[in-house]
Amino acid sequence: MQKLLYGTIIAASAAVAACATGAGSQQHQSGADIMTVSDGHFVIGDSAVRPYIGVNMWYAPILASDGRGGDRVRLERELDMLQSLGVTNLRVLAGGDGREGLRSHIEPVLQTAPGIYNDTLLRGLDYLLDRLEQRGMTAVIYLNNAWEWSGGYGTYLEWAGAGEAPIPANDGWPAYMEYAAGFLRNDSAKAMFARHIDNIVGRVSSVNGRPYAESPAIMAWQIANEPRAFSDENKPMLLEWIESSARRIKAADPNHMVSVGSEGSHGCETDIDLWAAIHALPDIDYATIHIWPYNWGWVDSATTVVNADSAAVRAAGYVSDHAAISRRLGKPLVLEEFGYPRDFMRFEAGTPTHGRDRFYTAVFEMIGDSTSLAGCNLWGWGGHAAPRHIEWQPGDPYTGDPAQEQQGLNSIFATDTTTLDIIGSANKR
Repeated sequence: MQKLLYGTIIAASAAVAACATGAGSQQHQSGADIMTVSDGHFVIGDSAVRPYIGVNMWYAPILASDGRGGDRVRLERELDMLQSLGVTNLRVLAGGDGREGLRSHIEPVLQTAPGIYNDTLLRGLDYLLDRLEQRGMTAVIYLNNAWEWSGGYGTYLEWAGAGEAPIPANDGWPAYMEYAAGFLRNDSAKAMFARHIDNIVGRVSSVNGRPYAESPAIMAWQIANEPRAFSDENKPMLLEWIESSARRIKAADPNHMVSVGSEGSHGCETDIDLWAAIHALPDIDYATIHIWPYNWGWVDSATTVVNADSAAVRAAGYVSDHAAISRRLGKPLVLEEFGYPRDFMRFEAGTPTHGRDRFYTAVFEMIGDSTSLAGCNLWGWGGHAAPRHIEWQPGDPYTGDPAQEQQGLNSIFATDTTTLDIIGSANKR
């Protein structure tokens, strides 16, 4: 496939975008209060949506439950603070999958076996969406994960009989990625996920009786967090799986947008043509990228402060490369996940964030620029959490850092006043 097929998909999508009028190339039969895309921009009805700065808060549906892990008092407190900063969009995980009691894995999990759900957590997702709707806020909900911390690829493979998934904290990342590459080659694993799409996207809220398909609190469904091919051989299968998953989501909910959850070329085996082909698919409404300066080697533990500006320059280049493609496709581009560690890789709440603050300031300058970003979601919101252990343990408060990371490393806490001031000021521009 490769170049020829990619080029065909991209050219077709660009031609449709160039010829589109009125509602643009991504039309939805939706209510006036549901966000869509028109002529390459986010809109609600006939009104343009202001470029936004949101947050990642993967644990929000757990916090919204009335069972284990739930804390609705804290949820309301977090939403209050976010709104005070002008934040109206959350990127959240629908729920985890698989076994509990695993190192580096979130708990409690939503899908305990194929198609078997923790009803308390389902009601938590219902409650979260209702609260967001009451506040005029929205969520991007991702349904799968390439990484082990919530189950995702590895859990579906286990359920399909592929053997026990390696745990990166114990077995190393290469072992996990080699195993996870099997997901795209396993029809049984993909079929289980397809049924999960039907179950979640087609759900009716237990709180307000409204089908999810009619909820103005949903900005978009997202296929997965950082879906990767994990090999060059798998690249055609990644494209095919994204296409079929997006089509299935649209069949269950024709009103809301669908996004990929892609990191950009970095998550496509450095193949930006694959990223372009994925986002040229007609059922993908807007483009996504992620940026991780530390994980990608742009800074290290000794240079988080001194190299913050050079990391911002590299980030601007990464955004520019992808923005040029998204403009050609007639679709908005969102930097929906970006993180920066505390100075010198400290993780305790209250430790300095000089490097992070400089990097955030530079990123926020790209928001609303007509040549770059329609929005962003920083990683991740820790808010009022007070971590009890370096490595998350069951019963600990949830932070922006999933269980496989040091608790506080990339989190923005309520005590990070300089960072909060930067976020609030940027949202008031």
